[in-house]
Amino acid sequence: MEIWINPACSKCRSAISLLDAEGAQYTVRRYLEDVPAEDEIREVLERLGLEPWDITRTQEAAAEELGLKEWPRDAEARDRWIAALAAHPKLIQRPIITADDGTAVVARTEDAVRDALSR
Repeated sequence: MEIWINPACSKCRSAISLLDAEGAQYTVRRYLEDVPAEDEIREVLERLGLEPWDITRTQEAAAEELGLKEWPRDAEARDRWIAALAAHPKLIQRPIITADDGTAVVARTEDAVRDALSR
């Protein structure tokens, strides 16, 4: 499994602590440094079963600058959202765990981390 983190994020640190406590084997991806490409974001969205606006941190300064809250949330705008996430990775909700079974979870709670561990 892989976990996308921002080390400054308390939810990310909590998720890593739980993974470590459970003895999980995982790879850390510091996604602000190792920025995911648009295709990778599409793949993770498919694994999550979510749309790009579902994993966008709309309170970030970059979101305000882009006017994301006003962007349409429909199929025609999907690629625009994905491009924004790739160009501004800080907008990506975190942490995201990609599980070994091909699924993924936004692991902001202990239950979500445990869900990923059970897959």
